[in-house]
Amino acid sequence: MGVTIPGCEEPFQSEARGERGSERLRDEHQKIRRFREGDIIATPAGVTRWTYNDGDSAVICVTLYDISNFQNQLDQNLRRFYLAGNPQAGGQGVAGRRQPGREERYNIFSGFDPEILSDAFGVSAETVSKLQGAEDCRGNIVRVERSLQVLSPEFQYEEEERQEERQRGIDNGIEETLCTLRLRENINDPSKADIFNPRGGRITTVNSQKLPILDYLQLSAQRVVLYKDAIRAPHSNINAHSIVYVTKGSGRIQVVRDNGKLVFDQQVQEGQLLVIPQHYATLKKAGREGLELVAFKTNGNPMVSDLSGRVSTFRDIPAEVLMNSYRISKEEARQLKYGRHELTVFGPRRSSS
Repeated sequence: MGVTIPGCEEPFQSEARGERGSERLRDEHQKIRRFREGDIIATPAGVTRWTYNDGDSAVICVTLYDISNFQNQLDQNLRRFYLAGNPQAGGQGVAGRRQPGREERYNIFSGFDPEILSDAFGVSAETVSKLQGAEDCRGNIVRVERSLQVLSPEFQYEEEERQEERQRGIDNGIEETLCTLRLRENINDPSKADIFNPRGGRITTVNSQKLPILDYLQLSAQRVVLYKDAIRAPHSNINAHSIVYVTKGSGRIQVVRDNGKLVFDQQVQEGQLLVIPQHYATLKKAGREGLELVAFKTNGNPMVSDLSGRVSTFRDIPAEVLMNSYRISKEEARQLKYGRHELTVFGPRRSSS
């Protein structure tokens, strides 16, 4: 993946012989980053991105656009600015052919006068015609005829080395600038889990503490893996909305709004997306195949309030208060406080299994 940040220099330089072998052609470009399954990639507004698949399988990604960020001063509509290709509003047809009835859309160069554009770039009229893409019907996903030959780092990430240095105290992230900031963090590696229960599953969070650019974007992500019949403790997001996307398995999700009304109670499965507003309480239980999901949150350092478990609200309330609030016995109050000793992810109870 190439991410071109305006105003930053081109640290990657390469030379190659021309077609006739008599001249040497020099190319300079900004850093190219490699990514793998489970990576969270954060990019600020205004950057140019391109992605090339040189692997052995298809690349499937979920993209979150934040149109309410402070940099968007136009309106609340999503706009994609294409520098190349001939995209359409409703996508592209089979083999890139245009679909009848679709609105014609072109890249941003198509609106300029060809003669002035030729003068601005110092290229021929033929090149400008290709730049504007009026005759290009391939859409915004194209196939490279020969493998893409660009200077890129090895698959062993420089970012991982920098993360190890940061953990050893060599680098604290303060000196990162917009041109050198780290954009990627893997959320799929079990060894990076923040919460792990061998009977219940694991939770991995990527926030502004792990990926400093998220403080600038005010976004974060959380991967939840629940084993068979496991439960994610009922909780609410204190300072963020949550966009939940199910990546694998199935399960049941309930959402209750602040007035106690149940607003969602359904079985979910792979491919479904659910928006949970701030302060709405939610409860998730995995099915027989387990449940895996990714939750994107609209805060760089989201705060969560668990309603049960070892760090729940009830643990901090005296038993006498619970007894009088719910008209229950002292034993029932203690059971309410200490019935679950696990943290956030609960394994199935023996009675239910």
